[in-house]
Amino acid sequence: MKNAFKAAILGLALLAGAVHALDLAGAKSQGWLGEQRDGYLGLVKADAPSEARQLLEQVNRQRRTQFEQIAARNGISVDEAAAVFAREAAQRTQPGNYVQGQGGWVRK
Repeated sequence: MKNAFKAAILGLALLAGAVHALDLAGAKSQGWLGEQRDGYLGLVKADAPSEARQLLEQVNRQRRTQFEQIAARNGISVDEAAAVFAREAAQRTQPGNYVQGQGGWVRK
């Protein structure tokens, strides 16, 4: 079950990246969006353009749906599924992009 869970999380990561590869990668590299500790994208800079904000909302809706599906298949909470994804997403974040640390946003 643990391997299936990790595979599902990895599949979500690949799906999230593939669906919005250029837009999401660009928004992250511009420093507008970053990976939060809760598994969702967060707004790093308040002056991010509206397109970045819309992308954030769209990706977070998709992630929520995936977290719900993973949680149901594995008998865990949605928050647990999101937490596993958050750790893996932080590890995969490209150097120079932002992740949420204990004290706020930090560049990886």
